[in-house]
Amino acid sequence: MMVSPSHTRPSQRSRRGFTLVELVVVVLILGILAAVAAPRMFDTATEARQNSTRQSLAVVRDAIQLHRADTGAYPSASSLADDLQPYLSGSFPAVQVGANSNAQVGDASSQDPIASVVTGGAGWAYNESTGEIRINDSGFIDW
Repeated sequence: MMVSPSHTRPSQRSRRGFTLVELVVVVLILGILAAVAAPRMFDTATEARQNSTRQSLAVVRDAIQLHRADTGAYPSASSLADDLQPYLSGSFPAVQVGANSNAQVGDASSQDPIASVVTGGAGWAYNESTGEIRINDSGFIDW
């Protein structure tokens, strides 16, 4: 006697789809992977901004020294961006870290060396008598 396919037992039928337990396990594993990977992605963006600002700081410091070698004097704080333009390959860089994320230059001529933040919200703190330039933020003033 032959059994028709419609009368087969459930264990003999081919399974289609996933059970609820399997789906929950997959979602749980994806959640754990996301929890591990997300902080690394956010830290990478912060590190990139910091590295970019460090590079900009080095370029501006070099441009200041080139200006001094050409003219015999450091540029003034009020015209720093314009005076350094011939020594930069693009526009004057903006600070990308800290509270003052901009390309403005604050006059820190009263500080030698620059050790504290200059008021006014400028991204850079610059001492025109020594040519020293720093990031105008308490967390990055020591760069």
